[in-house]
Amino acid sequence: MKPLLWISSLATVVVVGLVATGLPVEAHHASAPFYDDTKSVEIVGTVLRFNFRNPHSFLLIQAESEAGEMVEWEVEMGPAVSLSRRGWTPERIKVGDQIRVVGQPSRAPGTRGVCCAQLTRPDGSRIALVYSDTDEVPMRMVAFVSSTTDQ
Repeated sequence: MKPLLWISSLATVVVVGLVATGLPVEAHHASAPFYDDTKSVEIVGTVLRFNFRNPHSFLLIQAESEAGEMVEWEVEMGPAVSLSRRGWTPERIKVGDQIRVVGQPSRAPGTRGVCCAQLTRPDGSRIALVYSDTDEVPMRMVAFVSSTTDQ
C-alpha cells in the first residue's frame, strides 16, 4: 500500500470514528459585545424567576430604580449543564429570595441586563459567578461556584 493512500485511509477512519462517537464540541461567544466590562451596576431586589436552562440560565430580579419605580433586571448566567456539575439545581435560588447583584451592565440602550455578576444572599453568604476554566468549560464562560458553606 502506498504511504499517501495509507495516511488518507487512517485519517478517514479517525474522522468517521470521532463523528460516530459524538465527540463533544464546546462553543461560546464572548460577553464583551453585549455587556460593558468597564462599568459595574448594583441591584438589590427580589427574585421573580430563575430559568435554569441551556445555553444560558437567567435570573429575573425586581428592584427599585433610581426614580423609585419597580423595574425588572435580567442576570445572564452559565448553562444549566455547567451549573449542575457544581451541584446546582433549579431550586437553588427561589422566587421571593432577596438578593444583591453586582455585575457588568448590558450595552444595549434601554435594557436592564447584567452579566458576570457576584450574587449575595441577605445573610451575607456569597454566590459567585466567575470566569471558569474548569470542567472543560471555555475560559470566560459565566458559571456558578458554590460558596464554602454549600460544599
